[in-house]
Amino acid sequence: MIMPTVLTKRADFLAANKGLRNARVGFVLLTRPNHGEGVRYGITVTKKIGNAVVRNRMKRRFRELLRSALPERALADHDHVLIGRSGGVERDFHTMADELVLALERAALGKGDPARGRRPKRGNRSGKRSSNAAK
Repeated sequence: MIMPTVLTKRADFLAANKGLRNARVGFVLLTRPNHGEGVRYGITVTKKIGNAVVRNRMKRRFRELLRSALPERALADHDHVLIGRSGGVERDFHTMADELVLALERAALGKGDPARGRRPKRGNRSGKRSSNAAK
């Protein structure tokens, strides 16, 4: 049985973002080889999801999902990062557990979702003033 350790450094999270991506309704699983550092995991839930109570609840659920799935299904010498999505707050726990197992199996096969590409930043980038600003 593999005992995973927790990712704490921002650089590790950024590196995982360049790895394999498996998106589900409630979360996105990122996996990336870590060159012999063992099985590690991290959890990210942004403020877009909700207030602190909602984010902490989601992190607790993710921690429990990873505790149950990683010992048997983790990719050896890989970093695993779960990114929370808004659909994961009210999603059934057992459904999310099944989805995590499927995402880990896809990652083990080297299959991932295609890269999304960069989204344009919000705001008016054309240099023109909006019609409301002229008033």
